[in-house]
Amino acid sequence: MKVQRARELMSGFGRQRILVVGDLMLDRYIHGSVDRISPEAPVPVVQVSRERRVPGGAANVAYNIAALGGHASLAGVIGNDAAGQELLGILKESRIGTEGIRVVQGRPTTVKMRILAERQQVVRVDWDGAPEMAEGDMAAFCRQVRDEIAQCTGVVIEDYGKGVVCQPVMDAVLAAARSRKVPVGLDPKDNEDLCIAGLTLATPNYKEAHACAGVPMRTASSPDPLEDASLQKAAEVLMRKWTPEQLIVTLGPKGMYVVREGHSPHVIPTRAREVFDVSGAGDTVIATCVLAMAAGAGGDEAAVLGNNAAGVVVGKVGTATCSPQELLASVEANER
Repeated sequence: MKVQRARELMSGFGRQRILVVGDLMLDRYIHGSVDRISPEAPVPVVQVSRERRVPGGAANVAYNIAALGGHASLAGVIGNDAAGQELLGILKESRIGTEGIRVVQGRPTTVKMRILAERQQVVRVDWDGAPEMAEGDMAAFCRQVRDEIAQCTGVVIEDYGKGVVCQPVMDAVLAAARSRKVPVGLDPKDNEDLCIAGLTLATPNYKEAHACAGVPMRTASSPDPLEDASLQKAAEVLMRKWTPEQLIVTLGPKGMYVVREGHSPHVIPTRAREVFDVSGAGDTVIATCVLAMAAGAGGDEAAVLGNNAAGVVVGKVGTATCSPQELLASVEANER
């Protein structure tokens, strides 16, 4: 992609309002150093130097959209607890719309705490639980989703397997988006049983693509994605099943496997220069792609921008975002 074209597309980011529907989380990071082993058990003792809290899950997608200059809003559920209130506070400080967030009694807010020694993750501790929403809560949430989409230029469905992305929500999103004629992107988990049709974009990773397609994954993938028979089969199944305009299977260091109806699959090589942490890289891809599509990018253009943005964030520790300046710098470096 030429830098000038990237600038043209990114100049439209500020006019887009993207709704992110999915599982909300609070990510906590405890940073420190290790210089001894505990006398109580064979585990490292982390001497804490600092802590930070950032939006996670679907909230991280919204954070990425906001970091790139778009207007982001969220539709999801949190618990009536301290973590939920803390997450709401962080989102409001970041000017991310929270009108579509519903507080559900008896449902804990998902929290992921990562303890890091220097740049190495030592352990992750999760607090979560995903009971199904009561019928009344589900109906009210679907109404909130439809109301929010009426004000948006694009939608991301972000599934982390915590129960928000279910058939009633999927039906509400797709119907409202069709009526508005706005792009819809799906970052799936392993939702093989969901009926999904009419997506603009789907961005599963290698494992998720096989799980959603019901195709056994090879024990060792081919060095060349274009020669990977199971990947090709999974992509074919998902193109028939979901009928997306474009399917992007993210492959980590191997880049992206891109499929469009009527075109041969092709691979976009990774743009990462150094990889420290892949946490949230998929969030960055879907956020950048849908924001770019809402601003007028074609499928391949959106994929290239998403690939460059992901290459930026994996060079950072923890759940991270990409700024417009970093994205342009990456495009410029790769143009050279």
